[in-house]
Amino acid sequence: MPACGKSTVFGALTGMAVDTGYAAASGKANVGVVKVPDPRVDALAALYSPKKTTYAETTFSDLASTGATKGIDRATLNAMRDVDALCQVLRAFPNELGEAPEPIAEMLDLETETILADLEIVEQRVARLRKDRSDPRELALQERIQAHLEGEQSVRTLGLSLAEEKMISGYAFLTAKPLLLVLNVTEDAIANPAPAELSAAAAERGLGLVVLSAQVEMDIAQMPAEDQREFLESLGLDEPASHRFIRSAYALLELISMLTTGEDECRAWPVRRNVAAPQAAGKIHSDIERGFIRAEVIWWEDLIALGSEAKCRDAGKLRVEGKDYVIQDGDVVNFRFNV
Repeated sequence: MPACGKSTVFGALTGMAVDTGYAAASGKANVGVVKVPDPRVDALAALYSPKKTTYAETTFSDLASTGATKGIDRATLNAMRDVDALCQVLRAFPNELGEAPEPIAEMLDLETETILADLEIVEQRVARLRKDRSDPRELALQERIQAHLEGEQSVRTLGLSLAEEKMISGYAFLTAKPLLLVLNVTEDAIANPAPAELSAAAAERGLGLVVLSAQVEMDIAQMPAEDQREFLESLGLDEPASHRFIRSAYALLELISMLTTGEDECRAWPVRRNVAAPQAAGKIHSDIERGFIRAEVIWWEDLIALGSEAKCRDAGKLRVEGKDYVIQDGDVVNFRFNV
């Protein structure tokens, strides 16, 4: 919503200096790519001294806003359909008119707007499917979604199976996307937890929730690393906002990090939770997935403790896993394949 600090939060996450307030209402989106902090990658890089260290990356898009209305214009709603997850910034401070913050009301406003936007799409699809009867399975699913939306419930709370999610993925329903709430507070409240009522509303809807003070965090993000640490400590914080935000976003997207190591490169690969080894291998290269033979897996802490793959093998800490193995967060993996 206007004046909630959306562009300032973007600056806090990316370290970019961006226009805020009315200056940000230019109709142009800001885009920034941020490396995902991972102490496991740091530890492996210290062990191997590789030529290259590569962290996973997240791309943040500060969606364009005209600033003309309280609601969300159609162009912005359409742009929201192109992203993997949404973040709503909630104001937790008085606005320029001295009006008290209403974060739950803002959350419900967005919920209503996105439900109506999705309902418009599903009604058109249901009407077409009823007319031509081309796909009874999809019709039944879309009718379920329509009834759920008409009951003022988001698609993400419908409990769809993976097959059903795949069936409707092309429609990019806004209320099916993971949603992370950011409560933008004043500097003196930066270390406080979110209000219980807001935490309960977020939990009820399956939403993530992070508390930060955007203006302070944006200033911190633009400081040299040494100064960042000192300033964060003075505020009672252990890490910058981007770290807390990214961890919450990863959990919401059900992402984990698979690790690969060597003298050439130490790298983190974001993969979906519960993914099998061959599909995880496909994140590196499609040929590895296609010709998958086995995965050699070491838990990252074992590798750091013992100091080499050879010592892990001798100690029985290196496991050979087949195509049914489910990759775990923090697995260091070497794939064997043949094409």
